[in-house]
Amino acid sequence: MPETALQRARVAVFVSGRGSNMAALLYASRLDGAPYEIALVASNDPDAEALALAEAEGIATFALSHKGMAREDHDAAMEDAARKAGADHIALAGYMRILTPAFVRRWKGRMLNIHPSLLPKYTGLDTHARAIAAGDTHGGVSVHLVTEELDAGEVLGRIAIAIRPGETAESLAERVRIAEHQLYPRILAEHVLRHAGTCATV
Repeated sequence: MPETALQRARVAVFVSGRGSNMAALLYASRLDGAPYEIALVASNDPDAEALALAEAEGIATFALSHKGMAREDHDAAMEDAARKAGADHIALAGYMRILTPAFVRRWKGRMLNIHPSLLPKYTGLDTHARAIAAGDTHGGVSVHLVTEELDAGEVLGRIAIAIRPGETAESLAERVRIAEHQLYPRILAEHVLRHAGTCATV
C-alpha cells in the first residue's frame, strides 16, 4: 500500500530586514521530505530586502509599515495576512517588533523566534557585545517559542559558538549567522512534525 503523503505545515515568516534566516527556512522547505512550506513572507517594512527575495522565489508577500499605526492595529493586519495565507505556524526571522500579548496568546505553541544568544543569557539587543564584555567563552544562537515575556519562551534548540581572543561583535555575528541558518530550519521542521495533525485554525 502506498505511503500517505504528509500534509505539510504552512508557515508565515515575519521579517523586517534582508531575510537571510527567511531564505534558509525557504530553501530548506524545498528539500525532499520537508514537513513545512512557506505560505507567506510578511514585513513591517515595505522596503525590506526579504520581500524582494520572496517574490523572486514565487512566495506570497505582505507588507505594511507600522509607522503611525497603533501596535494592536498593525498586529491585526499582520495576523489577518497570515490567516488568509492559511498559515498554522509563524516563524519570526529578524522581525523587529514586539507583538501584543493577545496576538502571542492566540499563537501559543505555534510561533517560533530565533535569537542570537544562548538563552536565557542576553535577551534583547547587542547580544554579541554583551557576551564578549562578560568574558564568556561562547556566544551562540537559540530558537525558542514566543511568549508574552521577551525572549523567555521554551528553548527548542541551541548552537554554541566559541568566542576567540580578540573577537569583535561583528566577527562573532558572522559565525553565529551561519549557525542560525543551520539551526532554524531543523528546529522548525522538528516542531511542526511534533504538532502534525493537531493544528487548529485560529
